[in-house]
Amino acid sequence: MGIILKQSLNNTIVTYIGFAIGAVNTLFLYTNFMQPNNYGLIQVILSVSAVLMPILAFGVPNSLVKFYSSFKNDSSQDGFLTLMLVLPLVLIIPIGILSYFANEAIGNLLSKENDIVRDYVWHIFFVGMAMAYFEVFYAWARIRMKSMFGNFMKEVFCRIAQTILLILLWFKIIDIEFFINGLVGCYIVRTVIMKIYAYQLRKPKLNFSFPENWQSIVKYSALIILGGSTAIVLMEVDKVMLNNFLKIENVAYYAVAGFIASTIAVPSRAMHQITYPLTATYLNDKNKSALKELYQKSSLTLFIISGLLFLLILLNLSELYELLPENYSGGFMIVFWIGLAKVYDSLLGNNNSILFNSDYYRSILFFGVLLAALAIVFNLWLIPTYGIDGAAIASFTAFFIYNTLKLIYVKAKFKIVPFTHETWKVFALLIIVGVLFSIFSLPFHPIINIAVKSILMIIMYLGVLYRFKISEDVYGFLNKYLSR
Repeated sequence: MGIILKQSLNNTIVTYIGFAIGAVNTLFLYTNFMQPNNYGLIQVILSVSAVLMPILAFGVPNSLVKFYSSFKNDSSQDGFLTLMLVLPLVLIIPIGILSYFANEAIGNLLSKENDIVRDYVWHIFFVGMAMAYFEVFYAWARIRMKSMFGNFMKEVFCRIAQTILLILLWFKIIDIEFFINGLVGCYIVRTVIMKIYAYQLRKPKLNFSFPENWQSIVKYSALIILGGSTAIVLMEVDKVMLNNFLKIENVAYYAVAGFIASTIAVPSRAMHQITYPLTATYLNDKNKSALKELYQKSSLTLFIISGLLFLLILLNLSELYELLPENYSGGFMIVFWIGLAKVYDSLLGNNNSILFNSDYYRSILFFGVLLAALAIVFNLWLIPTYGIDGAAIASFTAFFIYNTLKLIYVKAKFKIVPFTHETWKVFALLIIVGVLFSIFSLPFHPIINIAVKSILMIIMYLGVLYRFKISEDVYGFLNKYLSR
């Protein structure tokens, strides 16, 4: 687990650099340089593209990780990789044709409440296609245990491009139409760069003699479409459905609060880039003891980090909102519910990796489809009643049910759970720190208040973890740097 923690730390640093740039964009540049209705439009385009992405990818990123290690010679690997390159076209081509002939109908469907969305069907398709092939080439690099460059491209590249575009927009060098087209171009360029990098690691020789088990691979990929779609639908359907019920500027307000809460998931995303292929190897080797250890240690490490981030965000939220335009400052409940969902997701460790790389993936995909449907139902019910807060409650409820089902299923099939005695110690510590600092206030500028309160919370939290050695990995990491 030590090497995983080290590599995850590198990825976490890169991811947080991306999130720092994203925070500047989301909290300050978008909110001050762009009208809320235009920002809402961009969020709708990106959210619908994200929902479309796993369909266009045809489950290939997951299949690459699951099956690649089972091919031992260059010829069989080339046949497998060629199949992985071709497979997404099975859906990209017909969906592209459908978008051409049914462009107006799709535009009408997306613009029931906000007519501004009508003319951006092709933008959505091209961004979705670029996202899909980016994930293919990113997985291509990850099977070679090279995730840092891909992580940089995923988390940093497009955010830097957005910063540049926003500055150009502010100085009126470009208009909003150019901004949106430039954003689409950014996603396409990112995919091309990732392809070049992936081919440097392992350039395939086109070999249309597909593996003997190609039918099993295709079947797995097709079913994984449902799994990938489920995860994306649960994350993005709220913004897509807000577009159909409320004025589009509400999507912008929701996106800002959602971004604040999503920072909790950064360590989890970084660690999964390493634990996903490692989990696949343990499952292929039937190494159950290593799998259990990875499950529990990844859960504890992520819970320690995500729990602290959740407290830091909630207890500094009022000060943060003082720094934003007033229209964006009503999202406390959104941050709370989405943040809580992210903490629970982190608590499950590499649960997703276990399920999607095991022989039980079919059953969990059924749960995922069921929960995606429930998420839509919850949004249909709660958004008209509670507005943007209803979308956050719907997301939390769907994630809670979905993650609980996955937790129970892994327990039933593998006889392992992610929780240990240390989990409850961390839970108790979080409650104590949260209660103590909830009554702690300072009369200074919001930035000073955030900095002082955060430093004191981190010192107390990490001090207790270190003193009582609650986590071996965290203790070892802290001891290494404190000893210097």
